[in-house]
Amino acid sequence: MLYLVPNLLGAVPPESVLPVRTIAAARAIDDWVVETPKAARAFLRSVGHPRPIAELAIRALAEKPSHADLASLLAPAKAGRSLGFVSDAGCPAVADPGAALVAAAHASGIAVVPLVGPSAILLALMASGLSGQAFAFHGYLPVPEVERAARLRELEAESRARSCTQIFIETPYRNASMLGTLASVLSPRTRLAVAADLTLPTESVVMRAAADWRRVDPAGYQKRPAIFLMQV
Repeated sequence: MLYLVPNLLGAVPPESVLPVRTIAAARAIDDWVVETPKAARAFLRSVGHPRPIAELAIRALAEKPSHADLASLLAPAKAGRSLGFVSDAGCPAVADPGAALVAAAHASGIAVVPLVGPSAILLALMASGLSGQAFAFHGYLPVPEVERAARLRELEAESRARSCTQIFIETPYRNASMLGTLASVLSPRTRLAVAADLTLPTESVVMRAAADWRRVDPAGYQKRPAIFLMQV
C-alpha cells in the first residue's frame, strides 16, 4: 500500500493535530517517498518513529519524475512493504507534490490509502464564512503588480458570475504586498478572508469586506503562512 501521510503545518505537538491512526501509520512505515528529506526526517522524529531515522529508506520525489523514477520509488510497495509519502507541510498531493506518484501507484495496482491530517486550504475555507459549495484553488498568482492585479480582477469576475469562493496562496514574505493589492483592487464589498498560521498558537482567521482591509496594516501578515479567500 501507498500511505499518504499529512505533515504538520508548523511546530506543534503531533498529537494536537494528527489522529492516532495517522501517527501510528507513520511510526510503522520504514520506506518513504518525500518532498524534502530534511523536512521528512524532522516529521518522523516528531511523531516518535521507533527506528533510528538514519536507518529509514527516505527518497525524494523529483519535480518531474520519469516513469522509471516512479517505478523505482514504488518498488517497496510492489514488493509487499508499506510505503509512505509525505510532503513538507499539510496533505500530500493537494497543492503539494505527489499526484504523479499516486497516479503511478494506481496504474501499478498498488492500493492508495489517504490518512487524515491538516489541509490548510480546507481549514481556511471552513473558517472563512465563504461558500463551501462552490470554490476553486488557484495556487500562486502572478508576482508582478500589474499582472497580479489583472488576475485578481479576473477571479473576482468569475466569483461574481458563479457565486464561488476563490482561494490562493502567496510566499509568506510577499503577504503584505498581496494584501495591499487585494485591498486596493477588489470591489469595496467583495469579501476577503485571510487565514494565517493555521493549527499554530498564533492562528488567526479574519474575514472583512475589501474596503475594510484598507484600514488594516498588512505588515501583521508578513512572513506568516497564509491562505487568501475571496467571494463577491
